[in-house]
Amino acid sequence: MKMIDLHTHSIYSDGSMTPAELVRHAKSEGLSAVALSDHDSLSGVAEAVAEGERIGIEVIPAIELSAESDTETHILGYFIDITNETLLEKLKYVRQVRIEREEEICQKLRDLGFDVTMHEVEELAETDVLCRAHFAKLMVKKGYVESVKEAFDKYLANGRPAYSGRQALTDEECVELINQAGGKAFVAHLHLTRKPHDELKAFLTRLKAKGLYGVEGYYTEYTPEMQAEYQALATELDLAISGGTDFHGAFKPHISIGRGLGNMTIPYSVLDNIKEIKK
Repeated sequence: MKMIDLHTHSIYSDGSMTPAELVRHAKSEGLSAVALSDHDSLSGVAEAVAEGERIGIEVIPAIELSAESDTETHILGYFIDITNETLLEKLKYVRQVRIEREEEICQKLRDLGFDVTMHEVEELAETDVLCRAHFAKLMVKKGYVESVKEAFDKYLANGRPAYSGRQALTDEECVELINQAGGKAFVAHLHLTRKPHDELKAFLTRLKAKGLYGVEGYYTEYTPEMQAEYQALATELDLAISGGTDFHGAFKPHISIGRGLGNMTIPYSVLDNIKEIKK
């Protein structure tokens, strides 16, 4: 069976691989298609697509936009026109807000007693899109934590003392921006919204009215019960399903591309449905 992964990250946000390395890795792991969906950035997509064409694996141009939320809401956009001027201009503003967010995180970590600076984070990042993973990597380097996962679990995840929820766009703006750029919008990792079933249904119904195309029906951290609930909800609301591992390479070494924690399978039919369904 042909397998895919529609949620991955490169060095252009918080992954450890270059776009070309990521695409080659996906190919070597037996995947038939992969989407590069860096946070608030399209900088690596052209390289990924070119490498896919060179070695013979389908690469879907994508992005993961962060939205304002009391918890955590991310909107994936697939089949994005990476030359769309409106999107590119808006991403400049988004990156500026991200810088303000990372400065806030840095100050919170310093207030907690950690000797970290923005200059150190920027040196580690290798990109102009700073993310929490870069702080986590710095904390590992300085011996404050043993792993990126520990840094998130104790300090950087939503609800932890160094978390900042500052974002540039509302959820509706994310959906509309993706649609305007010719893409298809999907709500990522639904469990992180922390919404009970009825509230989640109302949330998705509201976004569907703004052009939401689907939800992430397969994801590394979903329990079997979550996956069944979210896929059933998508069917009920006539929304498409996507699926991905949220692969970050060495930054999250416990997550394998295409397989998540080791037993995940996302069939190519998921991608076929995204391509063919008309809402």
